[in-house]
Amino acid sequence: MCGIVGYIGNEACQEIILGSLQRLEYRGYDSSGIATLNDDRLQLRRSVGKLSELKAKILEEPVSGKIGIGHIRWATHGGVTEQNAHPHSVNGEIAIVHNGIIENYASLKEELMDKGCVFSSDTDSEVLAHLFSNMIGQGLDPKRALETVLTKIEGAYSFVALSKSYPDSLMVARNASPLAIGFSDDMVIVASDATAIAHLTQKVTYLKDNDYAILTSKSHTIYNGENEMVNREVVKVNVSPILLDKLGFRHYMEKEIHEQPDAISHTISAMTDSNGRLTAGLEDYNLSKIKGIVLLAAGTSFYAAQIGRYWIEKLAGVPVVCEVASEYHYRNPVASFQTTAIVISQSGESIDSLMAVRHAKKLGLDTYGIVNVVDSTISREVDKILPTRAGPEIGVASTKAFTAQLVVLICLAISIGRQNGKLDEDISNNIHQKILKIPSTIGKSMNLFELILPISYKLKNAHSCLFLGRDMLFPLACEGALKLKELSYIHAEGFASGEMKHGPIALIEEGLPVVSFVSEDEISRKAVSNLKEAEARGAYIIIIGTQTAVNMIDFATDKIIIPNCDPILTPIVSAVPAQILAYLTALEKGTDIDQPRNLAKSVTVE
Repeated sequence: MCGIVGYIGNEACQEIILGSLQRLEYRGYDSSGIATLNDDRLQLRRSVGKLSELKAKILEEPVSGKIGIGHIRWATHGGVTEQNAHPHSVNGEIAIVHNGIIENYASLKEELMDKGCVFSSDTDSEVLAHLFSNMIGQGLDPKRALETVLTKIEGAYSFVALSKSYPDSLMVARNASPLAIGFSDDMVIVASDATAIAHLTQKVTYLKDNDYAILTSKSHTIYNGENEMVNREVVKVNVSPILLDKLGFRHYMEKEIHEQPDAISHTISAMTDSNGRLTAGLEDYNLSKIKGIVLLAAGTSFYAAQIGRYWIEKLAGVPVVCEVASEYHYRNPVASFQTTAIVISQSGESIDSLMAVRHAKKLGLDTYGIVNVVDSTISREVDKILPTRAGPEIGVASTKAFTAQLVVLICLAISIGRQNGKLDEDISNNIHQKILKIPSTIGKSMNLFELILPISYKLKNAHSCLFLGRDMLFPLACEGALKLKELSYIHAEGFASGEMKHGPIALIEEGLPVVSFVSEDEISRKAVSNLKEAEARGAYIIIIGTQTAVNMIDFATDKIIIPNCDPILTPIVSAVPAQILAYLTALEKGTDIDQPRNLAKSVTVE
């Protein structure tokens, strides 16, 4: 994933573009760049590394002008080099910034090279610059040039193009990759998401798939895929800059771990009707018609889906299938027993999740979206949004978005179960009251940082780590392993405890850390023997659970005790110490916590 910005207005654009790129840095940080036009001269600055490297270069060599584009990159095509950094420029005439993948770039590149074009990068994006250069060179105006380029390219993309021949215009387009246009009386700015421009304007328009637009300082003219001029809804955004600050925490992730009580409180509010009933915001929907569900998600959201499956089947009696979004639409799934597809995505822009829910629509399923960004592409395309009110999550490793997703899923399970008669009113009200206590319970979990710190000090030297859990704690074990490996780069895997004898026990050796999630139910008690076998072979046992659950395993080396909670809510509460353990281990190792290597916040290319 990459972040793109384009600005045209009455003010010098250098600092405006850099400021917007700063707000997009969570989308990529391999390299960055800026291009501006001034006095018929295209100025280009690019740098490898984080945005701070580009800022240092610009401090020595400033750029000028009131029209410009900027980019922050996460490499997809071509290595991390200055030549591969954006913007890409051709002949001092054209500059482009691009997010996505041009799928037919190889054939286009060959065609362009046959015409004498010389490429200076290994990226697919550079073909856009050469295509625009050719079109402008043939005398086409910005609209016709943009129109023609779009007929030649295939893939998921959003881009902004700047031409020296037309210094009063920017050319922009999107297909399955987000792009927001913000505007005021004397400027128009475009960016990969509204977070990057909300400090400049609250008036935003989102382009739809296959839309393209010509921007000037006073206007934005939008066309659809049939080349018809269209009006897109203007929405008011309000992203407070304070939400993007660390507020004294060392990292965004640490801040976002601490924000979970509020995020969950807000999410519960969104799931509750005006009478205080837990309806998941679906009081006007006939949920009893849901006979089979497919949950679509990727990464952390997929583990939330797997936990949600336990709740929905247990509380609502509805069969659930969990599908990895990137695999779903490629394997021609049979959906004859399903009525509903629920896609889970923090950003609402993940390309594999978007493609999956579109495929589910083609199969005739009703579609719901559990998303954290209400103006995202997925939010606009599903039949109904189930919002997670987590607020902006900047750290690449998801924390508050994950626990908010879990809250939505259990509220949904209760709502379906109540409507279809599987769950009686007393039981649903009882669980509801327990859900209302989750924010304060997780608030108490913030005291675990001090307890977990010495454990993380021991864990930092590990080369590998196993995470175990049973029932709904099995997906949480997978999520805990994911957090540790993406932050600390320690190899970690999550397994169902009962699977230990079927292979993973061969990995046990002296000192190997084994982290086990336990609960106060009968199923978790069966995990004790699995852990005893691991301990007998020299494993370093770490237990996470309530005091009662932890007491079952007196042979553990380290015990992380969470506040008391009902076993059905244990996955939500136990997620927090798993996050803290991964965070503190990465802190001890000195890795880049908010921006782990090779990772980006949202995957917008396949």
